[in-house]
Amino acid sequence: MDAEQLRENAHKMVDFIADYYKTIEDFPVLSQVQPGYLRELLPDSAPTQPESLQHIFDGDISLLGSHVLELATFSALHYETRFYVIADIQAKILPGVTHWQSPNFFAYYPSNSSIAGFLGEMLSAGLNIVGFSWVTSPAATELEMIVLDWLAKLIKLPDEFLSAGQGGGVIQGTASEAILVVMLAARDKILRRVGKNALEKLVVYASDQTHSALQKACQIAGIHPENCRILNTDSTTNYALSPSVLNEAISNDITSGLIPFFLCGTVGTTSSTAIDPLGELGKIAKNNEIWFHVDAAYAGSACICPEYRHYIDGVEKADSFNMNAHKWFLTNFDCSVLWIKDRNALVQSLSTNPEFLKNKASQANMVVDYKDWQVPLGRRFRSLKLWMVLRLYGLENLQSYIRNHINLAKHFEELVAQDPRFEIVTPRLYSLVCFRLLPPHGNEACASKLNHDLLDAVNSTGKIYISHTVLSGAYILRFAVGAPLTEEKHVTAAWKVLQDEASALLATCLE
Repeated sequence: MDAEQLRENAHKMVDFIADYYKTIEDFPVLSQVQPGYLRELLPDSAPTQPESLQHIFDGDISLLGSHVLELATFSALHYETRFYVIADIQAKILPGVTHWQSPNFFAYYPSNSSIAGFLGEMLSAGLNIVGFSWVTSPAATELEMIVLDWLAKLIKLPDEFLSAGQGGGVIQGTASEAILVVMLAARDKILRRVGKNALEKLVVYASDQTHSALQKACQIAGIHPENCRILNTDSTTNYALSPSVLNEAISNDITSGLIPFFLCGTVGTTSSTAIDPLGELGKIAKNNEIWFHVDAAYAGSACICPEYRHYIDGVEKADSFNMNAHKWFLTNFDCSVLWIKDRNALVQSLSTNPEFLKNKASQANMVVDYKDWQVPLGRRFRSLKLWMVLRLYGLENLQSYIRNHINLAKHFEELVAQDPRFEIVTPRLYSLVCFRLLPPHGNEACASKLNHDLLDAVNSTGKIYISHTVLSGAYILRFAVGAPLTEEKHVTAAWKVLQDEASALLATCLE
């Protein structure tokens, strides 16, 4: 690593990224390329001789296929003419990028980026440590413990989740990893009590609104598919898990000789931000000695605002709690924060101690080794970017950031409510609005196709990007506000796109 070469090339890359953000609104939000487009543009094998960064930037426009040329030219026109020919990255990569940081990105849930998060990520890449145990980089382990204690206090988690006691926090890659490791811990804990041969009797409980990560965790953990209880929800509870339904399922399983061992509650479901009643679910879990995990991947960030903290009331009854700082907390992907009350449960399930990893601090049980809290051995210095976010923005600015997005969602909700052709499907709790276009003459038989066609139409414009879900069999559109650059003008413009495309579709239906 030559320091001056790094300085020169890094300046070019930072300039490129800064220009990208400066002009991000000019790109189609959803990539418009066809599958396999990139194979036409790149060689069949890696270069034999090194290429300069300038070469990577300086692309050859003659290599472009006709279906990509227009997009690539469009990309090039919105950058300063820093290089002689169209940049290689612009010509080949950017046309195939869906722009998650665009202010017109309203699909799925957000994946936030920020200057602070970017700087933390840059520093992590520069130091490039592999912090699997304390001794491999003490600062990486200790900063993670401290920063996650900070964040736990901001959202007012119970003291049992802090590192000063038997619990603590750990940064996982995603919520999928978080739910997997706590399920493994819960599985091994119950099997130590009832015997290893009881695996086929273990039962998992969640609602039909729980993220699909639960199903994948069950597959990896060896839970028999027929013992994964996905309990139905409906509009009467706003798609929250009913405690009475859960109680009945558990009672039936116990009567059948099965062993309930894991319950996942969700605060802010992916489809509609439904909120499971944590307090009641926690009581049921405790009475039946079931591990209670709370998934607040999206909505957990809002708990830094006092007016939204009550949505996780009952978390004191949980064994583990997860939120994604990379969704709505200005922390670049990936940074999924998991807190657990009994860290020994994770360690007992996931620890390995080969000779080549032994050291004095670990052997003396004086330190935390995060390798024993996760599936992989190696881990990056991810706490740096969360530390940067907390320090460079501060609590008050982060609260304002969350509240602004929620207010923008309220604005969109009001716009939808004013148009009698549309309806709001579920109550808006955070910054997600679930809505649909009503079918002409109340013909529900064509409602799903109508809304599917509307989704395709608006996304094909490249002006905005939204996604969908299905609730009670109905095809529903989702409008999630959360991109850092989104302002009221973008929300208003997005609604205009939706109205225009809806008018065109309805006109076709009436012909």
